[in-house]
Amino acid sequence: MNQNVLEAKKAHVSEIQEIIKNNKSFVVAEYRGLNVSETIQFKRALAKSNAKCSVFKNTMVHRASKELGYEDLSKVLEGPNTFIYAEDPIVGPKEAAKFAKTHPQFVIKGGLVDGRVVSADEVKTIAKLPGREGLLSMLLSVLQAPVRNFACAVKAVADKQQ
Repeated sequence: MNQNVLEAKKAHVSEIQEIIKNNKSFVVAEYRGLNVSETIQFKRALAKSNAKCSVFKNTMVHRASKELGYEDLSKVLEGPNTFIYAEDPIVGPKEAAKFAKTHPQFVIKGGLVDGRVVSADEVKTIAKLPGREGLLSMLLSVLQAPVRNFACAVKAVADKQQ
């Protein structure tokens, strides 16, 4: 094999490794049967959520994931795959699951979430979780509830005494 080709492949594997390392979610999905406009629509939805989607050769992803210690990911690396990745562990799975609901030919196969290999069912479960802002809102609501209830009780006592 030509040395230049070999170096280019090594560089490509390194690029994929950096993507896997720098993102909390890396979802593998089969895109067979999607037309160009559907693919563009999906990429635009991902861009709005600060996620990206790329197509890599399965062998390159296999080598990159194997070198990073994710050998189990190779089970889903068959056929034409697209790879959805995001810094937020929920955004990538959420966008992929939302797109899969309206496009049955888009099949989620599995992926990596927070450094752990997950199945397709686990990706769909993660997609149902609220995002970071939603979780923070829930936490603040729980923290605020006792103070709010106390204030309402004090106001009710004050109103009753008048």
